[in-house]
Amino acid sequence: MIPVSDPKRGMTALKEEIMSAVSRVVDSGWYILGGEVSAFEEQFAKYIGVKHAVSVASGTDALTLSLMALGIGPGDGVITVPNSAFPTAAAISRAGGRPLFVDVGKNSRTMNPELLEKFLKSDGIEKERVKGIIPVHLYGQPADMDAIKAIAEMARKDDLFIIEDCAQAHGALYKGKKVGTLGDIAAFSFYPTKNLPALGDAGIVVTGSDDLAEKVKALRNYGQSERYIHDDVGMNSRMDDIQAVVLGLRLKKLDTDNDRRREIAKMYTENIKGDFVLPQEMEYAHHVYHLYVMETEKREALIDYLKDVGVGFGIHYPRPIHLQDAYRALGHKRGDFPVSEKLSDTVISLPLFPELTDDEVFKVIDFLNRF
Repeated sequence: MIPVSDPKRGMTALKEEIMSAVSRVVDSGWYILGGEVSAFEEQFAKYIGVKHAVSVASGTDALTLSLMALGIGPGDGVITVPNSAFPTAAAISRAGGRPLFVDVGKNSRTMNPELLEKFLKSDGIEKERVKGIIPVHLYGQPADMDAIKAIAEMARKDDLFIIEDCAQAHGALYKGKKVGTLGDIAAFSFYPTKNLPALGDAGIVVTGSDDLAEKVKALRNYGQSERYIHDDVGMNSRMDDIQAVVLGLRLKKLDTDNDRRREIAKMYTENIKGDFVLPQEMEYAHHVYHLYVMETEKREALIDYLKDVGVGFGIHYPRPIHLQDAYRALGHKRGDFPVSEKLSDTVISLPLFPELTDDEVFKVIDFLNRF
């Protein structure tokens, strides 16, 4: 079996360094929000090019705490896309807000700025209750941030915040700038299959705002401004030092790993033939291919075939968020967001991770071309 992803390969390659670093943490006696966490926060902030990086327990928490720091409350609307991982919308709900959706572009698969503009100009929404926008940099491809920010400013001047969902785009560039530097605040996930993976769940919030950084620091630790003094309710969302040392080691390899992902994606794009819609890299983007997602009208037949020949695959995502039972109360129906719905019916992700060998890549290509 050629797996669609294999976190073990990357971690095994660094096993001696990881075990040495973990031993250092064990010997320190400080296991949560210790010196290793602080060191990684500084390292990641420098890499992204922002003033502050605040570590948390997961990518979902990173989004949730960002929304809480920005003051989202009951009934406040936050615009995002239905073509994303469910946690994007779940974070809005967890913070007390209400997810609002605009569809994605057919080629970019990220937020369609024209539809965002149409939504913000429509008469059917309570504009005073729309507080912000979460563009998702999906599959490793940045959303069109200049267009999104320009539309937000035109529609509402400066009172619409922008949170970048960077969970799948570590190291991706938008017009030469790293994602995470383009909005008011940004959230990253370090789930084990991400471009920058931890040994478990972990996440981080980045921002240039002193005020937002301090709010997130307090909120991740029960809302404490100082020990046992609580200004807000907050939550328990703290990174442990073992994850921090692993992430510090993996961060040193991130650009090299992303280059390998791009190399594999190029092999796929240049050699896969047949009736497939292959991913497009937008002209403004430096795509880091967290996933290589193509489209086919014959997905069920392809799935059966790939199972038979031993090629792993993923479906990201089989049901758009607006059609999930969890959001039935929002009242959406099939046809509301046709591009996202079409993608959910046709997308399939091919094996792609830095340790995938050329031989495995060309076996996948050969199988697809035989299909």
